[in-house]
Amino acid sequence: MSTREHWHHQQLKQLTGVEACQCRKARIQRNPIACALLVWTRLKTMAYQRGQTIYQIKHGLLSNNLIAQLKQPAISMLLA
Repeated sequence: MSTREHWHHQQLKQLTGVEACQCRKARIQRNPIACALLVWTRLKTMAYQRGQTIYQIKHGLLSNNLIAQLKQPAISMLLA
């Protein structure tokens, strides 16, 4: 594995959570891995278009989502 391939593999694992898949059979692993690859590809495209790293893109997406949820939660909580 080249250094570039290793770097992409590391990014995929760190950014998408693909290593957290608990499936044991290869057939069942396909959907989570395919989804993770689609997410990683989209992050790479967004990063290239915006001149940022994929880590900056992911952090920004998470930050924006957190801010939106704090302003107007999608799930209301009832306190006892």
